[in-house]
Amino acid sequence: MSITLDQVTKRYQGSPVVNDVSVEVGEGEFFVLLGPSGSGKSTLLRAIAGLTGVDHGRIALHGRDVTHVSARQRGVGLVFQNYALFRHMSVGDNIEFALRVRHMKAADRRARRKELLRLVALEGMDDRLPTQLSGGQQQRVAVARALAHKPQVLLLDEPFGALDAKIREELRRTIRQVQRELNITTVLVTHDQEEAFAMADRIGVMNLGRLLECGRPDELYARPATRFVATFLGAANLLLARQTANGIRFGATPVNARALEKIDSGREHEVVAVLRPEEVELAPTRDNLRVSYLGHGVIDEMVFTGAFERLRVRLADGAADAQIARPGGDGDGAAVLDVTRTQHEQRVFPLAVGQSVAMGVRRIHVLPTPLSSYTAVAADQPAADALVKNPLLVELANRMKTRIVARVEPGLANPSSGRPATPISGVAVIAPHQDAGAQTGRDVIAQIEWLLHNGAAEVLVLPDQLVPPQRVLIHWADDAARRATLAVAASLLRHVPAEAVYVGILPESAGETQRPAGMRTLLDARSEAQAVHGLEMRTELRFGAAADELHRQLSESPEQMLILGISALADLRARFAALFASSPGYPMMIVHRPASPTNP
Repeated sequence: MSITLDQVTKRYQGSPVVNDVSVEVGEGEFFVLLGPSGSGKSTLLRAIAGLTGVDHGRIALHGRDVTHVSARQRGVGLVFQNYALFRHMSVGDNIEFALRVRHMKAADRRARRKELLRLVALEGMDDRLPTQLSGGQQQRVAVARALAHKPQVLLLDEPFGALDAKIREELRRTIRQVQRELNITTVLVTHDQEEAFAMADRIGVMNLGRLLECGRPDELYARPATRFVATFLGAANLLLARQTANGIRFGATPVNARALEKIDSGREHEVVAVLRPEEVELAPTRDNLRVSYLGHGVIDEMVFTGAFERLRVRLADGAADAQIARPGGDGDGAAVLDVTRTQHEQRVFPLAVGQSVAMGVRRIHVLPTPLSSYTAVAADQPAADALVKNPLLVELANRMKTRIVARVEPGLANPSSGRPATPISGVAVIAPHQDAGAQTGRDVIAQIEWLLHNGAAEVLVLPDQLVPPQRVLIHWADDAARRATLAVAASLLRHVPAEAVYVGILPESAGETQRPAGMRTLLDARSEAQAVHGLEMRTELRFGAAADELHRQLSESPEQMLILGISALADLRARFAALFASSPGYPMMIVHRPASPTNP
């Protein structure tokens, strides 16, 4: 591989702005780092160039470890957004600058300059000053200068940001042609999705310092694995639905999702579905639909954008009671869909605001995330209302673009008294008792057990006074809970700018023969997290009682969180009671998946 990054981390003031990023960029590949401002993509590019150091991890170029090698010795070319040309030098002198400092002969410099000017379509402009060129031409000079010393890697830091749309398109085409002709490994940083789609062989999407997903543009658009990628790569409707043995259901409306995309046929549970605006069909009546029926709606808004018509359709029946997570992150459950129609569709079926329509679904993509929504559960309404307003919970729901529902369950005060009327959906959230002591711990464990018995698969124990976690510890009681715990951890950590650490714990009495097995467990855990869930995490091996060791580490700093996986409910009392003996100052996510032949 031309570029290899292994758990690269960069911190500013203790917070990771680049968080355990690992990726490989192939020889001659055009790789695009895409993400919003502040996602860490430019910092990562500067780390590859050697303009900033890293706090952890390794960087290799063409198999050579350059983590601690100076920028000049790395053999990379770098193009900035602001051109960074020498204003007092001509175009030719700017291009030749890197060759002069390398003491190349004058004849060879002129030949290389001529070749590069041809590549960037600026022949005959050698003697002009940068101020005599347009913005697009200046950026072409910057590209030519970066290529002058024949670097093995070309790095582009948002080079089109200061240009207008037409010039951007022309320059994109030029750079792509040059890259293909030279077969040079290239990394482009941008926040423009259209730019990424137009240029990339592969795209890596970053947010909150973490590399969320990598893949071909068409694959990431059609089959994203995360909410953020689904909504950042174009418009998307995020819907909360129930997955059943017969497909998925939005409110009272079953949708034949099996005919649209293969989905997991396991336990019935809440899922997050992605419905692209162009995958919605509108018709006068249900009988006119050629695809699976979703429901009826009313046109709330219409916007003409040239080739397409954009609409917002309010669901009127059928799926009107479906909980829909708006891409804006308000999580208000508003039953509104974004729809896009071509000009042909507009001509065949003209619409007007206020008109009633039938809606069908061409294709639905179900995200593999196990975290769908949050249900704040308390024994009385004031406690439930207070829990809904917990700052960390609100922040998580906003970043996940999902809802928080308050639910009053008197049985939570006396878990042995009965069952709820309907199963708990999503992640159940409870507040721990504020009083310390063994009785408090037993009460919290009893509440967790009651929730897990009644439909919840994850329970988040959330204290009142919290700071956002900077470090998330991950541990599972046995291998049966490993896969689900890693899936939940990966889903949560995509929305939390924190470092992930898997803690493997052996008994204090573990002999020398057990320690190699413990190390293999760490390596296997990291490998599975990377390959299956796209999660980069550190690993630590500790010795002692699991609950005591976890509690000790969590007590060292308030800016931590625990994700604990179990397959047997009895383990909460038998092995982890010490975690609940006092009111914790850190959040805990309990993940429960019973061991079974289908959940090894």
